[in-house]
Amino acid sequence: QVQLVESGGGLVQAGGSLRLSCAVSGRTFTTYALGWFRKAPGKEREFVAAISWSGKSTYYTDPVKGRFTISRDNAKNTVYLQMNNLKPEDTAVYYCNADTHFPLPPVYDYNYWGQGTQVTVPS
Repeated sequence: QVQLVESGGGLVQAGGSLRLSCAVSGRTFTTYALGWFRKAPGKEREFVAAISWSGKSTYYTDPVKGRFTISRDNAKNTVYLQMNNLKPEDTAVYYCNADTHFPLPPVYDYNYWGQGTQVTVPS
């Protein structure tokens, strides 16, 4: 199975930006579609953004459209999430995951998660 190591989270004021990174190892990176998910306190983990194997196709959950951008660097086996104009409701632990299917399977289909990276946007 793949190994996932997320990084880049932190505390940022509303309106600020962060760039999350996820290093993926264990399988051939270019065969995987990739996604970002998040889990806010007291809520279920939810989908945020996904990117295809080639990087040419992406899709997002509605609350982040126009503010977040997912990208990938196949030479570095890394997927990124650029988050701009952050809001308090973006506060969550952010996780990445990978699958050979695109669109990605629903969040409950994944058996393995990394440790995630905490993003906090105070209100």
